[in-house]
Amino acid sequence: MLFRATRGNCYVRCEDVDTPMVDPKTGVSEHKLVFIVFYKSENVGSKIQKICEAFSANTYDVPDMDHVDDITALMEDNFSELNDARVVLKHNHNMRYTMCNRLAQHLEEWTWIILKEKSTYHTLNMFKDDVRGCLRGEGWVVASQYDEAVAVANQAGSPFGSASVAVQEVYGVQSSPPTYFKTNKFTDAYQEFVNTYGVPRYREINPALFTAVTFPFLFGIMYGDIGHGLCLFLAGCFLLVRESAHEGQKLGELMAGLHAGRYMIFMMGAFAIYAGLIYNDCFSLGLDLFGSKWEWSDDPEEGEEAQLIDDCKIGDADCVYPFGTDPAWHVAENELEFFNSLKMKLSVILGVIQMTFGIVLRTMNAVHNKEWIDVNLECIPMFIFDLSFFGYMCILIFMKWGINWDQRMLEASCVCDPDLTNCFAGGDPSRGTCDPETDTAADLCTKDFGGEGDGCQPPNIIATLIGIVLSPGTVDEPMYGGQGAVQTVLIVMMFLSVPVLLLGKPLMLRHKHQSTVLLGREGSDSGTCRAGSQSRGGS
Repeated sequence: MLFRATRGNCYVRCEDVDTPMVDPKTGVSEHKLVFIVFYKSENVGSKIQKICEAFSANTYDVPDMDHVDDITALMEDNFSELNDARVVLKHNHNMRYTMCNRLAQHLEEWTWIILKEKSTYHTLNMFKDDVRGCLRGEGWVVASQYDEAVAVANQAGSPFGSASVAVQEVYGVQSSPPTYFKTNKFTDAYQEFVNTYGVPRYREINPALFTAVTFPFLFGIMYGDIGHGLCLFLAGCFLLVRESAHEGQKLGELMAGLHAGRYMIFMMGAFAIYAGLIYNDCFSLGLDLFGSKWEWSDDPEEGEEAQLIDDCKIGDADCVYPFGTDPAWHVAENELEFFNSLKMKLSVILGVIQMTFGIVLRTMNAVHNKEWIDVNLECIPMFIFDLSFFGYMCILIFMKWGINWDQRMLEASCVCDPDLTNCFAGGDPSRGTCDPETDTAADLCTKDFGGEGDGCQPPNIIATLIGIVLSPGTVDEPMYGGQGAVQTVLIVMMFLSVPVLLLGKPLMLRHKHQSTVLLGREGSDSGTCRAGSQSRGGS
């Protein structure tokens, strides 16, 4: 740019400065570049000066190079100014360090004083100025700590006279009191967990008490594994052992959260171990703790069925694995199908129980607060919707578990002699003969429940639930008589409860609001008429 502006009538040389220098204008340490420009005329010099100013460059006049004495004097002056500036900067640095040391000794004390002053004035700003020249504040106090609050207030006002502070209990307040829960080290984490979803109202049932048991238990059902649960359990034990060391310390965000939930982690690990023992899972491997009741041959082939040991039969109490699941299921061909069915049904049953228990708590709170609209238009329809579908599903699961399907299927089978000469229904000659090629399970079953198997074949619970909605009144594999009619009534009740849940309470509140507005208008109109009649009578 200098070359073009001066049309080549200048000579420039540049050199980088290795050591960073402090810019005198900004005070920031930067890498500098030193340059020198030789030019001929004043016109060219003015152009060069403007360009240097545009790029915020610091310029210095250099005397004529022929005058060596002038150049030497200028350099000595510069060195002298640099030394003086270095001394001043060092002195300022020492003074600043000394002052910071003195201030640091009182910094924490001053900080607490300022915080106390700010909190005091912030509290005073919430008071109201009374006509008697005093400040009046209103608030809530925990009933068990009322005497302590009065004592503290009197102690605060004692230096200013006995009548400077007075605490008076107020009755008939319309607003609802705030919620206060007294927690300890164990329940604090569960209370915070519940508060993330919503804080219960005053005198409502606190679900944190039940969450302290149900949440770790349901976690164990989901996470059930002895090995993984043991890792979590040991982590909880470590946090409990280090509890006193972590108390009062400034921890990181992650460690502070783990410390706050140490009892929760401990219980989650314990329940995961318990559920893992029920599933007999240790890092997804089965443990033969009590001896399996099934055995294979010494050289089993693919597809070979396991046999019960010691002449056991299915259903014998002595042939049941003492605790948890038999480890033979972990190597069975239908392992995934068996465990998925077991875990899914357990999860569904426990989930429905917890959901129903939540509705019970909701109903108890509404009854306690005398909120009859909520009881009639929310709680009761919730019960109907919940029990008519999900509760009925749990009943079907228990019924399927409790029925002896081997006996029912034998009853609906055509059993023949080894030589296939005689075939009897259910293997019972008293029921007469049968034809295995033509007689179906529905023909041989004596239950007469309807459907394809007439009640003698185990149903698929999921297919049954789907059929309740898609084909009401029809059951492919019923488990009891009249099942289709019962399911039709339940599905009708479930569908009727939905509009009540969605529209019942809003419409009722709207009706009450309109009634209140209408009564207010009638009252104002009648009041106007009475005032008019009185004025005429007075004249």
